[in-house]
Amino acid sequence: MMKKFLLFVLGLVALAVLLANLGPMVLLAVGGWLLYVVFKKFLKTESTLKKIGLVVIGLIVVCITLSNIYAVIGVAAAYVLYMIYKEWKREPKEREFSDDPFTNFEKQWAELNKL
Repeated sequence: MMKKFLLFVLGLVALAVLLANLGPMVLLAVGGWLLYVVFKKFLKTESTLKKIGLVVIGLIVVCITLSNIYAVIGVAAAYVLYMIYKEWKREPKEREFSDDPFTNFEKQWAELNKL
C-alpha cells in the first residue's frame, strides 16, 4: 500500500517536471531537425557562398539547440514515468514462504521428493 502511494507521488513529481520541460523538449527536437536539414542542404550544394551561408545558419541553429539542452531532464522524467507505469502494472510476486513453519516444511519436503 505504501509502495503504491510513493509510486503515485513520484509519478506526480515526474509529470510536473515533464510538463515544465515540454516547451524546451519541442524546441530541442525542432533544432535537431533543422540541423539535419541544413546539413543535407550543405552536402548537396556546390556553391561556396551558399556553403558559407549554410554554415552560419547551422551555427545559429546549434546555439539555439544547445540553449535547450536541459530539456534532457524532461526526457529523463518521461523515462521515470514509464518505469513507474511498468512497476504499477506488474503483478505482485507470490510469497515463497509463509509465516507458518509447517507450510514451509511441506513445500521444502515436496521439492526434495521431486529430486
